[in-house]
Amino acid sequence: MHRQYLSEDTIAAVATGMGSSGIGIIRISGPEAVSVASKIFTPKGSQNLETCESHKLLYGHIVDPQTAQRVDEVLVSKMKAPHTYTREDVVEINCHGGIVPMQKTLALVLQEGVRLAEPGEFTKRAFLNGRLDLTQAEAVMDIIGAKSEKNLQLSLYQLEGALSKSIDAMEDTLIDLLSFIEANIDYPEYDIEEVSETRLVETVSALVKKTKALLEGAQTGRIYKEGIATLILGEPNVGKSSLLNALLMSERAIVTEIPGTTRDIIEETVTIQGIPFKLIDTAGIRETDNIVEQIGVDKAVDWIERADLILFMHDINKPIDAEDQALLDLVANRQTLYLANKADNLNTADEGKLGSPWMPISVLEGHNIDRLKEQMAAVVLSGKVSAESDFLITNVRHIRLLELFQRALEQALETLDSGMPLEMISIDLQDALAYLREISGKQIDEAVIHRIFENFCVGK
Repeated sequence: MHRQYLSEDTIAAVATGMGSSGIGIIRISGPEAVSVASKIFTPKGSQNLETCESHKLLYGHIVDPQTAQRVDEVLVSKMKAPHTYTREDVVEINCHGGIVPMQKTLALVLQEGVRLAEPGEFTKRAFLNGRLDLTQAEAVMDIIGAKSEKNLQLSLYQLEGALSKSIDAMEDTLIDLLSFIEANIDYPEYDIEEVSETRLVETVSALVKKTKALLEGAQTGRIYKEGIATLILGEPNVGKSSLLNALLMSERAIVTEIPGTTRDIIEETVTIQGIPFKLIDTAGIRETDNIVEQIGVDKAVDWIERADLILFMHDINKPIDAEDQALLDLVANRQTLYLANKADNLNTADEGKLGSPWMPISVLEGHNIDRLKEQMAAVVLSGKVSAESDFLITNVRHIRLLELFQRALEQALETLDSGMPLEMISIDLQDALAYLREISGKQIDEAVIHRIFENFCVGK
């Protein structure tokens, strides 16, 4: 489909993480994959990598052809095109998972004239060879970077073609409509069924409605993919870092009684009711002469506008002073949960005296931490996230192109309503079709393809 962009080189890379592990895999893909692997692999027994069946494992050793020295004991899988990840010949060498055997084996492969793969090049070749469309290829990276079980589920649905099927159905509808329009424009003298205004309006309006439904779910998809940016805010020594540790159930942040301990932003992710929350622990906001601490304070203030949710902490044992009020004014128009911390000895009757919107908590004793988690999830779930949705848009590129697609359709309806000729309506619909095809990768230039895959990890 995109053969003009495809390199005929044979490529290789480490397909697993570099480090100590049970197994490390060197992946080779391209026309010379089998012959190159055969030069450095000596199988046990009479079997030969060149002549053995496809999709079989062979046991043997990697041997340096120049010194005849054994490098590692391995299992090698040979997979012949087109039934492979890239639709090219692929060989995977299963080494021991140490850095040295993997590096040495990869070096021997490259020594035979194979090129080191670029980031995402194996998946890029799968796309260029038509095994995956672009939305499915992008789902591969989403699976690798999934922050929650729901994010993983959504990415798997996309890899299986859920978005592709929806896009293809809209594309087929648009092509059918355009074919009728073009026939009416090009062959007015023939007895061809005319495209009625009613049919145009109904068909285009139905596409707009479907697109709006996809975009309405995009906010939910973004939440599951990127997480809720949750800012923990308050004056110094109010318990922000302790709250971070309590939500994570680990000692991630240093906690002392000395105000100003946290100088920089700390970010960690925790999953609550299937929703990933990106917790941001900030420096306590106060006037300070310490340059380093002031930088942290400035970062905290900057995060107020960027956060999806703010956990505002106040020491229940202190009155709200001018500095507290200034902070409260900053978050007044933001989605905020107000936490009165250090309520260590507060009984149930006293809790009601605090008044709205304050929730008493004790990070030290774990009081109301579970209730806080429920409130955090409730804020997100109320009107923002449908936990039952299986198919949601999560990719910013897809969202942008769907918005452009919707605008082109709406422009076509405006053109039709103004009484313009079919030629003008056809131009709007052709623009819409181009945006749709860019999502799937059917109509896209090489620069965009490169930009998408350069963010992949090497080996994938």
